[in-house]
Amino acid sequence: MVSLSESDEDGISVLSPQSLRSKHDAAIGNFGLPDYGGSMVGTVVYPKKPASTYGCSPFDGDRPFKSDGSRPTILVLDRGGAAALIVVDSIDEPLITMDSPEASTTADDFIEKLTIPSAFVHLSFGQSIKDALLKGDQEVLLKLDWSESVPHPDQRVEYELWTNSNDECGARCDEQMNFIKNFKGHAQILERGGYTMFTPHYITWYCPKPFVFSEQCKSQCINHGRYCAPDPEQDFGEGYSGKQVVLENLRQLCVHRVANETNRSWVWWDYVTDFHIRCNMKKQKYSIQCAEDVIKSLGLPSDKIQKCMGDPEADVENEVLKLEQDSQVGRGSRGDVTILPTLVVNNVQYRGKLERTAVLRAICSGFKETTDPPICLSGDLETNECLERNGGCWVDSEHGISACKDTFRGRVCECPSVNGVQYQGDGYTFCKAVGPGRCTVDNGGCWSDIRDGKRFSACSVNNITGCSCPKGFRGDGHTCNDINECKEGLACQCDGCTCKNTYGGYDCKCKGDKIYIADQDECIERKASKYAWFISLVVLGVVASAGLAGYIFYRYRLRAYMDSEIMAIMSQYMPLDNQNQSQVVVHETEPLHHTSTV
Repeated sequence: MVSLSESDEDGISVLSPQSLRSKHDAAIGNFGLPDYGGSMVGTVVYPKKPASTYGCSPFDGDRPFKSDGSRPTILVLDRGGAAALIVVDSIDEPLITMDSPEASTTADDFIEKLTIPSAFVHLSFGQSIKDALLKGDQEVLLKLDWSESVPHPDQRVEYELWTNSNDECGARCDEQMNFIKNFKGHAQILERGGYTMFTPHYITWYCPKPFVFSEQCKSQCINHGRYCAPDPEQDFGEGYSGKQVVLENLRQLCVHRVANETNRSWVWWDYVTDFHIRCNMKKQKYSIQCAEDVIKSLGLPSDKIQKCMGDPEADVENEVLKLEQDSQVGRGSRGDVTILPTLVVNNVQYRGKLERTAVLRAICSGFKETTDPPICLSGDLETNECLERNGGCWVDSEHGISACKDTFRGRVCECPSVNGVQYQGDGYTFCKAVGPGRCTVDNGGCWSDIRDGKRFSACSVNNITGCSCPKGFRGDGHTCNDINECKEGLACQCDGCTCKNTYGGYDCKCKGDKIYIADQDECIERKASKYAWFISLVVLGVVASAGLAGYIFYRYRLRAYMDSEIMAIMSQYMPLDNQNQSQVVVHETEPLHHTSTV
């Protein structure tokens, strides 16, 4: 069973009448098209004729249950022009998944035409809805919510498809092969972009030990009955065997493994599609040679694929197929896999018709909000809520900056990052630029002015936030006024100085040939200034000379010390010339020779 919502909020909410307002669990049907990631509010109708309440006989007209208002119609049965279907259980039991009927021409045609979502509810909840409808004095409004049906923890969706290479198993085989061909383009775009991780799976069975050597097991199994598949024609005497199906399933698994080793996992979709077109059973071309031709055409290494497959006649476990059998066992919210085809998205079993757009919706609903890939934000899948009143989010129309981010499920109001400038705020009523780049956008909201070609700003790249008036100005940073340093006596107060205020500063002049020193607020003689520079250079020269002399002296003393140390060490191991000169005999003319002793 898969609920419409896996979160704390339930899948169906009663909006009216007030007496029935509540939330309830519901199980998605295995047919129709659930609106994964979305929701629906509709008016509930219930057949008035007792014979029609089970939906087993045709209803009158093409749209017998169309509601009077503009809202969609939610029918408590399975058909009749409704936008959604709710089936009420007949007994008090845990929720179960409604599945398609057994394969037949009539059933297959009927299921193919079902394009509305369906849900299964508890008896008590369904009865309360029917009782309210039978009174006829109040409208019953329900909200069906699929927004949390698929977990969406991060920016990558992991999904798997349980399939089969057998193309002679009727409507289900046709459904899965049509899906693979139609979905291939979407799947490869998502995989190439790193948005998804896809894994194909294949169901196998095992043969009971007492029958391992029977003709039935030999024709349907490999590795001594460990891995089996049903005979495609259900006739052991003709056509293809289950053993051939198992081998091709194994080959397709290895194609994915080998392609994945070279970061080309999406090639599996090409192989399976091409194999079905070129090597299908109906054309009597389902063979090893045809499979090898497809592998070669896709540039895949045949030797690595063969090594991956192993020896099908050996009495040993096959690593690849053993892993498949282990994976068939249910885990988490996903039950055991027993029906083909089965699709699992973020470890939750997909419910509904295996159709390209419906499956893409389910996958797109598995991404964490704001991490949706572009393919999920197309107009065919969702409505861009940011286009209407900016989604109710903050917007700077002057600079074209908005906090509204379109997502598959709707929209989020989140202060953006634009051209390296980060905005912070609640996303709904305000966003403001912060960080070093904030001054490039509307001057960070701070005061600024330009006078005589010179720009003054209260926004500093050295401050992450806030506004501070520059030197020469006074204010709160949003409003700054020039300071009259001359009038307020803040500068140019030296004897004989003349002060003139300027915008953002001041101009101080001294009498005669003197120079104004702003740091000391004093005037000094220009000649004295030159003499001071000369004295400074002389002092620096003396200091440099003393330093050099000291360095040379240090090097001399260090060398002398090292020489004395070396001599002391050598004297311990080598005789000095003046100590053992008499004992040294030099044979300069004697050749080297060997001596022997008898």
